[in-house]
Amino acid sequence: MDWSPPTAYALGLMATDGNLSGRRGHLSLVSKDVEQIETLRRCLHLEAPVLRVPSPTGCLHKVQWCDRGLYDWFVGVGLTPAKSRTLGPLAVPDELFADFFRGCIDGDGSVLVYIDRYHATRRPHYVYERLYVSLVSASRRFLDWMQASIGRIVGVAGAIQRSGPRERPIWVLRYAKAESIRLLGWMYYSADVPCLARKRVKAVKFLAPLGCAPTRSVGRPRVGWLYTDRARNR
Repeated sequence: MDWSPPTAYALGLMATDGNLSGRRGHLSLVSKDVEQIETLRRCLHLEAPVLRVPSPTGCLHKVQWCDRGLYDWFVGVGLTPAKSRTLGPLAVPDELFADFFRGCIDGDGSVLVYIDRYHATRRPHYVYERLYVSLVSASRRFLDWMQASIGRIVGVAGAIQRSGPRERPIWVLRYAKAESIRLLGWMYYSADVPCLARKRVKAVKFLAPLGCAPTRSVGRPRVGWLYTDRARNR
């Protein structure tokens, strides 16, 4: 297996949602989103069919296959069976880290955009457009490494928060708006990169590092944007 944007993205999916069996060569990915399965199949040129799996929460989709060469490649870069709480640093080249990170976000991450009107009852103009890029993991060590790597490559810090029960904590690496805008432009560097369309569509309006709009949107000005009404008043 050679490194490429599709294989780096597939590694991100497998590191978050995938499974390496204890039986060498056996791999699988289960998801409620069939697009995620199909994207993995395209990235790895898999011929294994997509299976439907009954679940208490609804139908899931699954692809499972056997490939000892690919399995050994995944192990060689740091993936292991039963990895959820033991996952650590992976040998991902810096030049492909954006693809790997995008795969992780499509696996166990989110791009959250919403309008915050919490304080609008006190002052009507206290309305803000919020944006957060987040990644969830049961392994603090993995998120520590991810945070440090992204900080070194992209120059954003983020913050790791703890949630879940004390005996089995879940960790969340979260980036607020200004840092999220930089991350989105970095990870969606081209219109045709492998990704989940439903997550990319949330990011589209933030992808230009410098944009223009005829008037200001609600809340604070968009980071890095120019507004023509303000420009005329200068």
